Amino acid sequence: MNLSENISKMVGLALEEDIGSGDVTADLIDANEQANASVVCRDNAILSGKDWFNEVFAQIDNTLEIEWHYNDSDHIKAGSILCTLKGNSRALLSGERAALNFLQTLSATATLTNQYVECVKGTNARILDTRKTLPNLRLAQKYAVTCGGGKNHRIALYDMILIKENHIMAAGSITKAIAQARNLHPDIKVEVETENLQEFAEASAAKADIIMLDNYSLEDMRTAVELNKDSDIKLEASGGVNMTTVRAIAETGVDYISVGEITKDIKAVDLSMRFQVA
Repeated sequence: MNLSENISKMVGLALEEDIGSGDVTADLIDANEQANASVVCRDNAILSGKDWFNEVFAQIDNTLEIEWHYNDSDHIKAGSILCTLKGNSRALLSGERAALNFLQTLSATATLTNQYVECVKGTNARILDTRKTLPNLRLAQKYAVTCGGGKNHRIALYDMILIKENHIMAAGSITKAIAQARNLHPDIKVEVETENLQEFAEASAAKADIIMLDNYSLEDMRTAVELNKDSDIKLEASGGVNMTTVRAIAETGVDYISVGEITKDIKAVDLSMRFQVA
């Protein structure tokens, strides 16, 4: 499923969840009443989620007019008006919460991602997301990460092999696990999670595409980077990553730093929609 199809499907589910058999409160408004509305952002933020917001109102009433004053990835100052809307009052009221839910959540992901990106600015490290996403919002949050300047890791279990501790145990060794991965899926990248320099050496000898340095000390990260300097293998740091540690991790020379927080521990951006009867 491509992103456009996913947006349509997720918005449809959100409207089914929120409106169900009908908006009994909006029924109190005259069916022909028209209104203007504006969406105000009350936090400094990175915008993300315009297409989801637009799709909510398109599915409810495609005659509504929406004029955006910013684009996804833009830096928004608190107090800014993101967009204005015009059309049927019932439609605007019924779509308000679902539309804002998408926008506040995806903008939160983009905003937190950008804070991490700024922390590692000037180094070669790129901030990666993980599969620790909100249920059914995987593609949406992955998109939001890119709006914040981050880079997507694998989308799901089907597009990249990530050999972790239990896979290694079941396969017998890192070397055997990589060999089996190459045999079964020769065209798919292979990453291996390692917990120490001994495992790193084995993964390197077995020619993994990416080696994850999971919960390594800074000293061991620097050692791994030095050992890997003449190799095409990419190094990803993981574990113990937060705003206070990410800069030092980036300065070890790793290529990637994966951060689960940017998709699972977000705080919604404060948005509100103001209405005026036309």
